[in-house]
Amino acid sequence: MQVEKQILKLRFENKSQRQIALALKVSRNTVSKVFKAADQAQLYWDKAQNLDDKSIHELLFPDSQFIPDMKKPDFDYVHKELLKPGVTLSGLWEEYVQECKDAHQPFYHRSYFFSMYQSYVKQNNLTMHINHKPGDKIMVDWDGKTLSVFDRLTGEEHKVYLFVATLPFSMYSYVQPCMTMKQEDWIQAHINMYNFFGGVSRILVPDNLKTGVTFHKKYDDPVLNKAYQEMADHYGTTIIPARVRKPKDKAAVEGSVGNITNHIISRLRNRKFFDIATLNNAVQKELNRFNENPFQKREGSRKSVFMEEEADYLIPLPAVPFEISEWKTATVQLNYHIQVDKMNYSVPYEYVGKRVEVRMTRNIIEVFYKGTRISSHRRLYGRKNQYSTTEDHMPKNHKLYQWNAQRFQKWAATIGPSTYEVITKHINRYKVEEQSYKGCLSLLKLSDRYTAERLERACQLALEHISIPSYKNIRLILESGQDLVKKEKSNSTENNEHAFVRGSEYYGGKIK
Repeated sequence: MQVEKQILKLRFENKSQRQIALALKVSRNTVSKVFKAADQAQLYWDKAQNLDDKSIHELLFPDSQFIPDMKKPDFDYVHKELLKPGVTLSGLWEEYVQECKDAHQPFYHRSYFFSMYQSYVKQNNLTMHINHKPGDKIMVDWDGKTLSVFDRLTGEEHKVYLFVATLPFSMYSYVQPCMTMKQEDWIQAHINMYNFFGGVSRILVPDNLKTGVTFHKKYDDPVLNKAYQEMADHYGTTIIPARVRKPKDKAAVEGSVGNITNHIISRLRNRKFFDIATLNNAVQKELNRFNENPFQKREGSRKSVFMEEEADYLIPLPAVPFEISEWKTATVQLNYHIQVDKMNYSVPYEYVGKRVEVRMTRNIIEVFYKGTRISSHRRLYGRKNQYSTTEDHMPKNHKLYQWNAQRFQKWAATIGPSTYEVITKHINRYKVEEQSYKGCLSLLKLSDRYTAERLERACQLALEHISIPSYKNIRLILESGQDLVKKEKSNSTENNEHAFVRGSEYYGGKIK
């Protein structure tokens, strides 16, 4: 029974407008509007009780017949559009309103539109896709529990940590055992994760661990580890760490960690592994079973939902996988080179004395100053103290440069001829003169610590045994005091030459 017929019945029972509004839970304006329309149409209960609801409404409000019907939203379309990244229910309602205006039709208001969509989802036994969109996020974390790998010879046990990643839309997960939780293992696990999923999400949500996030204050933007940010830039994703002490920000991966712990770890607990590769193979087999297990409260499995509804929304992988890098800082030496892992790489000579950042990969060394790359070299391996020098980095005019060979030789000559000879040989051993500057300066500065006299004696002693003495040779002589031992022997020889010594004839009795 529609409200108009109910109002007419209660009016016939002499109920007031206030009593009718309270009984039917409608506004007094609605009751008053029906009373007024009934008086105008001369429609009372004696006549209305034999009419149906539609006829009563047409008699009370004849003009409403000419009002066009509301345009019903296409909720099949709405539900599919909500799967796309960046699409919201509010935005779809605004599109619906614009369509109605263009067609000169009345439209449902925002709150009722939302209510209708929720009813559609319940009636069709669907899942609301407002919080998680397919391919929009990947949540990553370390599992709190560990597995073990044993040394085959000693039997020593080594802990193995589990990296876990989950796509919250499909709950499709990836797991990888790692020997450490250091940066290299952390980033390599991400590289393998993207290969496993076959694509990249728009957003990456890690926890606030130091290998990924340098610091994350409550009201400031998080500061990310450089290598981690570099990896995200390579794959075209954005890192948004979970808020500190807000586990709900990555509830999907938190739940997956617990489920995977029960599924994988429990099934491998009685097996003994002697290398990480064998363990990883076993984990991958259990992971596949975990992803293929049917859902309890919805159709399909993690893998089926991923393949059918989510895989196509992932960003394609780059042509070349990310190469793990390490960052260090170094100071440009007088020879306009920096030293990394006991190898030397040139930079433009204008940066001498500057503090620079060095990015190291397996094959490349890159040097940055205030965010700008100033040099790049192929990484050197093998014999220590090798040089990689680019001619463009050399000064065109040595007068523009603070140091040169003549200055080092002049300094060495003030100490002594042996020091001069050592410095000259050190300069001549290098193809590029500037490569010798660091060694020359280090060697000559030994006079500040051990005195010029001792440095000269050490150079003299080194030249007697080594054709081209190095800084290290001279330093070891001074540290061990070998130059002092030679001086004592030398003094002892000089004293014997001037002493009065009796010969054998004296002790034989021939001299009286």
